Amino acid sequence: MTHSLPTVLFVCVHNAGRSQMAAGYLRELAGDRVEVLSAGSEPADRLNPVAVQAMAEEGIDIAANTPAILTTDAVRESDVVITMGCGDTCPIFPGKRYEDWDLTDPAGRPIEQVRPIRDEIKRRVEVLLAELG
Repeated sequence: MTHSLPTVLFVCVHNAGRSQMAAGYLRELAGDRVEVLSAGSEPADRLNPVAVQAMAEEGIDIAANTPAILTTDAVRESDVVITMGCGDTCPIFPGKRYEDWDLTDPAGRPIEQVRPIRDEIKRRVEVLLAELG
């Protein structure tokens, strides 16, 4: 019997910027080695267009993604839960790995200010992926 894929859940309040960029990077860099989820405690009606633009500059298309509501099931199904420095209250389940990435919210910022946020997300996703094996 083979071991199932690790599942990573990225969470921010609106699920429109940081968590979507992180999920986009992990999907791109991990391929089919990791299951990737993202959600928000108060999802927006659409993605942050500047976050979409910043990821497009990296060759990653997240434009078709839709913000999703955070559910207890999503946390339960995940091996790693990463919150994006926005004080989210996530259900806590024993045996899960929780991390909080303190990242500036790209909402309302111009592309010149979003690029460094995007680049920091990429760096952290690369470290996470190396840790997951």
